[in-house]
Amino acid sequence: MSEKIINKLPAITLSFWIMKICATTLGETGGDLFSQTLNFGYTITSICLIGIFFLALFLQLSSKKFYPALYWTVILATSTAGTTISDFMDRTLGLGYAKGSLIIVSTLIIILSIWYLKEKTLSVTNIKTRSAEIFYWFAILASNTLGTAFGDFLSDNSGLGFLGGALVIGSTIAVLAILYKYTKVNRILIFWFAFILTRPLGATVGDLFTKSVPKGGLGFGTIGSSLILLTILIILIIRSVKTEKRNTLRLD
Repeated sequence: MSEKIINKLPAITLSFWIMKICATTLGETGGDLFSQTLNFGYTITSICLIGIFFLALFLQLSSKKFYPALYWTVILATSTAGTTISDFMDRTLGLGYAKGSLIIVSTLIIILSIWYLKEKTLSVTNIKTRSAEIFYWFAILASNTLGTAFGDFLSDNSGLGFLGGALVIGSTIAVLAILYKYTKVNRILIFWFAFILTRPLGATVGDLFTKSVPKGGLGFGTIGSSLILLTILIILIIRSVKTEKRNTLRLD
């Protein structure tokens, strides 16, 4: 029997998606900062970032209630680790985007299938058992890794370029938003498709920020882009913390 816990997830609002896109874009620029700019390499960087993910996840699992800063730290850790894991599979192991994506898709399907078989739900707004919480976070890690591979494919191999890839993914997410608002398509299914797609959106936007102007980017570099995105994310987290406090006071 699974250990009962208090739900520690944020409401799925427009603010949630803005913060998710910001965090995943920062994950792209941050991962590239360590592996490429600082030249730590994909293997060492992946090991270190996976370690940071497990530390952040341990703190999240140990917490007794929802802490916005902690939640988004874990999201950022999955995004950053996902970036380097995808690059490690593609460039160090030489699997390429197609094989790497197939492996990650299979991993995500397995996680979601076991999660559903065990919990009879894939709810992303009301998780109250320890096992479901663990499944949730590993599904997020897999989806962020998958999103990185897909985003890199669109930017580098599809011929669309950074801006074109971002526009294609952004348009697809807009279609999902319309489906959510005006149809009865399964909400959990829409959530996971949108969640996966915000990662390649972050990857393409991240490349747009970091790459040089001759390569089709804005030329901010990994350091400048990471600092800009980190500042934006911190501002949004502070806003989220204030909102959470106000909601808690209302409940009291």
